Amino acid sequence: MITRRAALAMASLLAFDQARALPLMRISTLLDPDPATTIATRVLREAYRRLGHDIEVLAMPGERSLLSANAGETDGELYRRAGIERHYVNLMMVPVALQNYEIVAFSKNRQIVVNGWESLRPYKVGFVKGIKIIEENTAGMQTETVATLQQAFTKLELGRSELILANRISGLASLRLHAVSGVHLLQPPLAVFPVYHYLHKRHQALLPRLSAVLRELEQERFIQRVQDEVLSEF
Repeated sequence: MITRRAALAMASLLAFDQARALPLMRISTLLDPDPATTIATRVLREAYRRLGHDIEVLAMPGERSLLSANAGETDGELYRRAGIERHYVNLMMVPVALQNYEIVAFSKNRQIVVNGWESLRPYKVGFVKGIKIIEENTAGMQTETVATLQQAFTKLELGRSELILANRISGLASLRLHAVSGVHLLQPPLAVFPVYHYLHKRHQALLPRLSAVLRELEQERFIQRVQDEVLSEF
């Protein structure tokens, strides 16, 4: 005879097994742990949960992340700007913005005047490899790419770079995390644009359902609440 306690234990184990058995979506993204990644992960985890999926976020170097998603080694890319699919043709954009990205310059020299991409040409510019908008707009300039923002700011401190280009909140978070001082955020931004989740084309049937759920989260202001919570300390 099964006791009440044993029955409850069996029910708990069954629920655990069912939760653990949720179809898993493996999503690649940039190496740096930063607020932008936290926002996208929290929003997408809830969206996929409503569709009966769990997600695993895999951090990789920027270019490797895109190549892995495009090759189908992962199920998608956590977030990128619109248009990436023109070059990575196996990726499909989920047309609901997760957040805005703001590309800015950081420098130890606050006297440098930043006024558009062309104003960067006289300087040694560092950034994380694989951020396409920066790569495209600094082509032909003095650039040095790295795998992480921490590496970029280290090279700035050593004088190997004069400017570091990054998402504003990501840069501020990296400076705080690694206790870097004497580095200034230069205004105005070089670019401001929304970023979107991307799926590998094998998940085409999932695209309309995921888009609908993300629109629900947008209407419920879930996305805005996540952004507000994560960014409040900045």
